[in-house]
Amino acid sequence: MTFRAVPRNGCRPDMSKPRVLFVCLGNICRSPLAEAALRRAAAEAGFEVDIESAGTADYHVGEAPDPRAIEEARKYGIDIKEYRGRQLRPQDFREFDYILGMDRSNMANIARIDPGDGMAKVAMLLDIVPGQKGREVADPWFGELDGFSATWKEVDAGARALLEVLLEEHG
Repeated sequence: MTFRAVPRNGCRPDMSKPRVLFVCLGNICRSPLAEAALRRAAAEAGFEVDIESAGTADYHVGEAPDPRAIEEARKYGIDIKEYRGRQLRPQDFREFDYILGMDRSNMANIARIDPGDGMAKVAMLLDIVPGQKGREVADPWFGELDGFSATWKEVDAGARALLEVLLEEHG
Protein backbone atom coordinates (compact mmCIF):
# COMPACT_ATOMS: atom_id res chain seq x y z
CA MET A 1 0.00 0.00 0.00
CA THR A 2 1.42 3.36 -0.97
CA PHE A 3 0.13 6.76 0.07
CA ARG A 4 0.44 9.61 -2.38
CA ALA A 5 2.44 11.76 0.03
CA VAL A 6 5.21 10.73 2.38
CA PRO A 7 5.62 11.99 5.95
CA ARG A 8 7.06 15.49 6.06
CA ASN A 9 8.83 17.51 8.72
CA GLY A 10 6.58 18.20 11.63
CA CYS A 11 5.67 16.62 14.88
CA ARG A 12 2.65 15.99 16.96
CA PRO A 13 2.86 16.15 20.76
CA ASP A 14 1.08 12.82 21.44
CA MET A 15 2.56 10.01 19.39
CA SER A 16 1.01 7.24 21.50
CA LYS A 17 -1.55 6.17 18.92
CA PRO A 18 -2.09 6.93 15.25
CA ARG A 19 -4.52 9.65 14.23
CA VAL A 20 -6.74 9.27 11.17
CA LEU A 21 -8.90 11.88 9.46
CA PHE A 22 -11.46 10.95 6.79
CA VAL A 23 -12.46 13.74 4.40
CA CYS A 24 -15.37 14.25 2.02
CA LEU A 25 -17.09 17.39 0.77
CA GLY A 26 -19.61 18.26 3.49
CA ASN A 27 -18.74 15.82 6.32
CA ILE A 28 -22.28 14.48 6.67
CA CYS A 29 -22.32 11.32 4.53
CA ARG A 30 -19.18 9.47 3.46
CA SER A 31 -16.57 10.68 5.93
CA PRO A 32 -18.72 10.12 9.06
CA LEU A 33 -19.53 6.61 7.79
CA ALA A 34 -15.81 5.96 7.21
CA GLU A 35 -15.07 7.24 10.72
CA ALA A 36 -17.71 4.87 12.13
CA ALA A 37 -16.41 1.93 10.08
CA LEU A 38 -12.84 2.38 11.31
CA ARG A 39 -14.01 2.86 14.91
CA ARG A 40 -15.84 -0.47 14.67
CA ALA A 41 -12.96 -2.31 12.95
CA ALA A 42 -10.39 -0.95 15.43
CA ALA A 43 -12.59 -1.88 18.41
CA GLU A 44 -13.02 -5.41 17.06
CA ALA A 45 -9.24 -5.69 16.72
CA GLY A 46 -8.58 -4.15 20.15
CA PHE A 47 -6.48 -1.44 18.49
CA GLU A 48 -6.44 2.14 19.77
CA VAL A 49 -6.58 4.87 17.16
CA ASP A 50 -7.87 8.45 17.21
CA ILE A 51 -10.37 8.94 14.40
CA GLU A 52 -12.17 12.03 13.13
CA SER A 53 -13.80 13.21 9.94
CA ALA A 54 -14.03 16.56 8.17
CA GLY A 55 -15.29 18.19 5.01
CA THR A 56 -13.44 20.38 2.55
CA ALA A 57 -16.43 22.75 2.37
CA ASP A 58 -18.16 24.59 5.19
CA TYR A 59 -21.72 23.72 4.14
CA HIS A 60 -22.54 21.59 7.20
CA VAL A 61 -20.21 22.78 9.97
CA GLY A 62 -21.80 21.93 13.32
CA GLU A 63 -24.54 19.78 11.78
CA ALA A 64 -25.26 16.13 12.48
CA PRO A 65 -24.71 13.58 9.72
CA ASP A 66 -27.38 13.07 7.08
CA PRO A 67 -30.29 11.07 8.59
CA ARG A 68 -29.72 8.36 5.97
CA ALA A 69 -26.07 8.02 7.10
CA ILE A 70 -27.26 7.80 10.72
CA GLU A 71 -29.70 5.06 9.73
CA GLU A 72 -27.06 3.14 7.78
CA ALA A 73 -24.59 3.21 10.68
CA ARG A 74 -27.36 2.11 13.05
CA LYS A 75 -27.76 -1.09 10.98
CA TYR A 76 -24.27 -2.03 12.21
CA GLY A 77 -24.90 -1.04 15.82
CA ILE A 78 -23.07 2.29 15.52
CA ASP A 79 -24.56 5.55 16.75
CA ILE A 80 -23.24 8.56 14.80
CA LYS A 81 -26.03 11.03 15.54
CA GLU A 82 -23.73 12.97 17.91
CA TYR A 83 -21.04 13.46 15.26
CA ARG A 84 -20.83 17.06 14.06
CA GLY A 85 -19.55 18.35 10.74
CA ARG A 86 -16.35 20.34 10.67
CA GLN A 87 -14.14 21.74 7.97
CA LEU A 88 -10.64 20.53 7.11
CA ARG A 89 -8.02 22.92 8.52
CA PRO A 90 -4.34 23.47 7.65
CA GLN A 91 -3.30 22.33 11.15
CA ASP A 92 -4.91 18.93 10.48
CA PHE A 93 -1.88 18.11 8.31
CA ARG A 94 0.31 18.51 11.41
CA GLU A 95 -2.07 16.82 13.87
CA PHE A 96 -3.04 13.68 11.92
CA ASP A 97 -0.89 10.83 10.66
CA TYR A 98 -3.27 9.86 7.84
CA ILE A 99 -5.74 11.95 5.84
CA LEU A 100 -7.99 9.95 3.53
CA GLY A 101 -10.19 11.56 0.88
CA MET A 102 -13.24 9.94 -0.67
CA ASP A 103 -12.84 11.04 -4.31
CA ARG A 104 -10.61 12.95 -6.72
CA SER A 105 -12.42 16.23 -6.15
CA ASN A 106 -11.86 15.88 -2.39
CA MET A 107 -8.20 15.07 -3.04
CA ALA A 108 -7.82 18.27 -5.11
CA ASN A 109 -9.46 20.27 -2.32
CA ILE A 110 -7.26 18.58 0.29
CA ALA A 111 -4.17 19.51 -1.73
CA ARG A 112 -5.32 23.17 -1.86
CA ILE A 113 -5.73 23.29 1.94
CA ASP A 114 -2.44 21.47 2.67
CA PRO A 115 0.03 24.05 4.04
CA GLY A 116 2.97 21.83 3.09
CA ASP A 117 4.50 21.67 6.56
CA GLY A 118 2.65 18.70 8.01
CA MET A 119 3.45 15.05 8.46
CA ALA A 120 0.20 13.46 7.32
CA LYS A 121 0.20 10.71 4.75
CA VAL A 122 -2.54 11.57 2.25
CA ALA A 123 -4.39 9.12 0.00
CA MET A 124 -7.75 8.41 -1.55
CA LEU A 125 -9.44 5.84 0.70
CA LEU A 126 -10.11 3.11 -1.84
CA ASP A 127 -6.53 3.33 -3.15
CA ILE A 128 -5.49 1.31 -0.10
CA VAL A 129 -7.97 -1.50 -0.83
CA PRO A 130 -6.33 -4.21 -2.94
CA GLY A 131 -7.65 -4.09 -6.50
CA GLN A 132 -9.50 -0.79 -5.98
CA LYS A 133 -6.82 1.79 -6.81
CA GLY A 134 -8.35 4.77 -8.56
CA ARG A 135 -11.91 4.00 -7.45
CA GLU A 136 -13.83 6.72 -5.68
CA VAL A 137 -16.27 6.27 -2.82
CA ALA A 138 -19.63 7.08 -4.39
CA ASP A 139 -21.41 10.12 -2.96
CA PRO A 140 -24.86 8.95 -1.81
CA TRP A 141 -26.20 12.47 -1.13
CA PHE A 142 -28.58 12.68 -4.12
CA GLY A 143 -29.80 9.09 -3.93
CA GLU A 144 -31.92 6.89 -1.75
CA LEU A 145 -31.01 4.79 1.28
CA ASP A 146 -29.56 2.01 -0.92
CA GLY A 147 -26.83 4.44 -1.98
CA PHE A 148 -25.81 4.76 1.66
CA SER A 149 -25.64 0.95 1.88
CA ALA A 150 -23.26 0.91 -1.10
CA THR A 151 -21.20 3.70 0.48
CA TRP A 152 -21.02 1.75 3.76
CA LYS A 153 -19.62 -1.29 1.93
CA GLU A 154 -16.95 0.86 0.28
CA VAL A 155 -15.89 2.74 3.42
CA ASP A 156 -15.96 -0.45 5.48
CA ALA A 157 -13.61 -2.12 2.98
CA GLY A 158 -11.39 0.97 3.14
CA ALA A 159 -11.45 1.02 6.94
CA ARG A 160 -10.48 -2.65 7.15
CA ALA A 161 -7.63 -2.18 4.66
CA LEU A 162 -6.47 0.89 6.58
CA LEU A 163 -6.59 -1.04 9.85
CA GLU A 164 -4.17 -3.58 8.33
CA VAL A 165 -1.80 -0.71 7.48
CA LEU A 166 -2.15 0.76 10.97
CA LEU A 167 -1.49 -2.59 12.63
CA GLU A 168 1.59 -3.09 10.44
CA GLU A 169 2.95 0.42 11.04
CA HIS A 170 1.83 1.02 14.63
CA GLY A 171 0.79 -2.34 16.09
